[in-house]
Amino acid sequence: MASQDWFDKDFYAVLGVSKDVTDAELKKAYRKLARTHHPDSNPGNAAAEAKFKEISEAYSVLSDPEQRREYDEIRAMGGGARFTAGGPGAGGFEDVFSHFGGGGAGGATNFDDIFSMFGQSGGRRAGFGMPTKGQDLTARTTLDFMKAAKGDTVTLQSADGTSFKIKVPAGVADGQKIRLRGRGRPSPNGGENGDIVVEVSVKPHPVFTRDGLNLRVQVPVTFTEAALGATIEVPTLEGDTVRLKVAAGTPSGRVLRVKGRGIASKKGTGDLLAEVQIVVPGNLTADQREALEAFRAMESSESPRDEWLHRAGAA
Repeated sequence: MASQDWFDKDFYAVLGVSKDVTDAELKKAYRKLARTHHPDSNPGNAAAEAKFKEISEAYSVLSDPEQRREYDEIRAMGGGARFTAGGPGAGGFEDVFSHFGGGGAGGATNFDDIFSMFGQSGGRRAGFGMPTKGQDLTARTTLDFMKAAKGDTVTLQSADGTSFKIKVPAGVADGQKIRLRGRGRPSPNGGENGDIVVEVSVKPHPVFTRDGLNLRVQVPVTFTEAALGATIEVPTLEGDTVRLKVAAGTPSGRVLRVKGRGIASKKGTGDLLAEVQIVVPGNLTADQREALEAFRAMESSESPRDEWLHRAGAA
């Protein structure tokens, strides 16, 4: 939406470019100035912050084809015309009307022509002259699993080339978006600044996986540990281990829960879920094979698959 103060602002001069500047040249000029005057590079410098806002406003308008067209039309009126109550020749409504061939406030000017230039219909559409929010900027970052779980501070670059720092909260999940309010482009007409939206990707961990705030880990155990019972050590996110009791006769796939040792975030703390996976030895010694053959001879004649096959209708 066009802004009244565009009459007074030369956005081309602000960015140091000509009126026939290409999109690529415009972006290059903006990035160079933005890096120089960005508040993160000039902490506590009010003048640099004001200059950055001026630069961002200029780029926001000129990088948008529709807004640039409207801006050029307004500037083409010349004379710094304003929407004030002056008479003919005093920079008032008559200066605007004359651009459309009207005869002043009492002439036959078509108001629809005037307001359509600002995206309105006959001046009756709601919001004429209302401040609009500045454009949002986007950025992406990739964190390893541990940094995402514990939190981290990273330096990023937004889509328009602006560098900034962001504190990633502990427990951030893969695909989660973090919104930095007011850190995007300024409004072209006095409204709120846009935001910076950062999308986070998290690299997989070789052992742990996320399940909401719970932390899952598959724990290999031997056949004898599962059959006879055992106490095993399980790794945690903090780098230490916890001791868990595997009950005799534990099947593969059973989950053992450790309260409060999962992902910690502002929303709470999850649990550590250790899933038992029975490991079958691939190479048996002669003694081991002999012992297992003896064990098999003492097993029940009933197959563990009998009931399963019956339920499937195959028995």
